This record gives sequence, structure tokens and C-alpha cells, in this order.
Amino acid sequence: MTLALAMALTGCGYNDFQRLDEQSKAAWSEVLNQYQRRADLVPNIVATVKGEAAFEQDTLTRVVEARAKATAVQVTPETLNNPEAFQKFQAAQGELSSALSRLLVTVERYPDLKANKAFSDLRVQLEGTENRITVARNRYIQTVQEYNVLARSFPSNLTAMVFSYPPKPVFSVANEAQISVPPQVNFEKK
Repeated sequence: MTLALAMALTGCGYNDFQRLDEQSKAAWSEVLNQYQRRADLVPNIVATVKGEAAFEQDTLTRVVEARAKATAVQVTPETLNNPEAFQKFQAAQGELSSALSRLLVTVERYPDLKANKAFSDLRVQLEGTENRITVARNRYIQTVQEYNVLARSFPSNLTAMVFSYPPKPVFSVANEAQISVPPQVNFEKK
């Protein structure tokens, strides 16, 4: 009887669900680690900018507020199975990304700040962290895609229903229609 049950569970994808669930949790942990690394860089970037330039206070305030929002969102393992909580987390991280992008664009108007070694080092660290975030998110997306295909395919979808393995939320782009249009670039002098 036990052997038959073990054989049945193996053939219906139970072990695959276990493996992919653990892989998705590990991939998600890496995403969180990289987001935390970025959040840890923000105070140093803001302090360096404040110390070096009579900077637009509004830009700095937005970065600090976005970091506060991003770090205030409570993330638990259940976040992976709650599309609403996942979307809230994703939105907060998106706000921080936007605020940091605006800060880096604004910095271009301050040659002394651009020449500052500490700021330059922090900027390189931030760029590296953004790249690591992208890699970690891609790994998570691939793992979740494999999990979701398993959860929706027959006969493993029956196992998913019996053992409560709902599809996991994936990262999405909030402004999908906007980013699908290529930007207009014009190098003509006016």
C-alpha cells in the first residue's frame, strides 16, 4: 500500500512540485537579497550627494521616501502565493528604481559630484546591484514559469488541486503599453 502510494505520488508530479517550490523560494530569496543590497546603498548615495552639492531637495526626498516605502513592505514566504501582496512589493521596488534613476539623471548637471570618487564608487555599486537584481529576477521568473506550467498541465494539475499548489505570481511590467513603443531619438541640432 505504501509503495503504491509512493509510486502514485511520483508519477503525478508531487516531487516536482516540491523541488520547484523550493527552487522558487531560493530564487525569491536572492531577489530579496539584491533589493536589500540596493536599499542599503541608498543612504550612502544620499549622504554623498548632500555633502557635495547644493542639490535639488525634492529629488533627494523622493529617493528617501521611495526607499522607506520599499523597505516597509513586509515580505514573507506567503508573498509568493499572494498576487496582491506580490504586486504591492513590486510597485514599491519600482518606485525606488524610478527615484534612483531620476537622481542619477539629475546628477549629470553637477560636474563636481560626478567627479567625486566616493559617489562614483557608489554609482558603480548601484549599477552592479541593478544588474544582479535583473539576473535574480530572471532566475525567479524562469523557476516560477516552470512551476506554473506544472501546476496547469494534466495530470499534475490534479496534484496541484489536491495538495493546494496554486500558480505563483510572476514579475510584470506596470507600464507594458508604454514600454512597447520605441522611444523617439532625434540628434538634430535646433
